[in-house]
Parts: sequence; structure tokens; C-alpha cells
Amino acid sequence: MTHSECIAMVAKYHLARLACAKDNVPYVVPIHYAHSGIHLYAFSMPGKKLDFLRANPRACVLVEALEGKHRWKSVVLDVVFHELENTAERDSECLKAWSLLSDDVDWWEPGALKPKPLATVAVSPHVFFDLAIIETSGREATA
Repeated sequence: MTHSECIAMVAKYHLARLACAKDNVPYVVPIHYAHSGIHLYAFSMPGKKLDFLRANPRACVLVEALEGKHRWKSVVLDVVFHELENTAERDSECLKAWSLLSDDVDWWEPGALKPKPLATVAVSPHVFFDLAIIETSGREATA
């Protein structure tokens, strides 16, 4: 697939797999994202994914469209993680991420879902982040 075809597919879909690694240990999780330019915006609660991305900001994203055994498309993005800090001077970045993500009804899934309950806190510990696209590659089968 061409670069333009890859980006068109990334713009069309909103669910992907994020692969990251820390201390030579890989970790792959689903993420919900919004695309804008060379950025994917996403959201997460504290946990393993953020720990891994903070330790090693280089990651990989897989976007797939599976129509059948011999009919599919797959785009792989090499990305760099950047946490969108929730501070007064950086507030516009978080608002942009929230705005783009909230265009989809279930934008907060799977970032807010955790396998075990989190303690109740006064302020939400959610984290918005962006994944800057460095490189794209794509393949498809159209049998």
C-alpha cells in the first residue's frame, strides 16, 4: 500500500493494537485513537501501558481491516509517545485530544476499562497522549 493509502486507512478506523516494550519485555494492547495530521491521540488510565511508554517512548501501532481469510488490509505505524500534560500552559493539547476523541460515542473505551477496580480519588487520573507517526507501511490481500 502507498503512504497515502495507509494514512487513509488510519483516518477511517479508530481501534488499533499498540505494541510497546520495556526492559526487553513486549506488551500489546488495544487502543481507541483519533487521527489528525501525523498524530494519533489516545487516552488511558494509569497502568502498565503508560509505564512502558514512559520508559520507552518508541512504539508501534497496528490498524487492521479484516473482511475475510483472503481479503484484508493491515497498516503498521512506527510512532513516538508524548504524554499530554494536564497543566494550564499545555491545556490546549489535552482539549484537542479530547475534542477529536469525543467525536466517537465510545471514545473512552478501552482506555478507561481496567481488569480490577481503581481506588476512588478526588481527581481523575486519566492521561491523554499523542503518538507521532514516524513511518508507515501497509499490506493488503484482495483475493
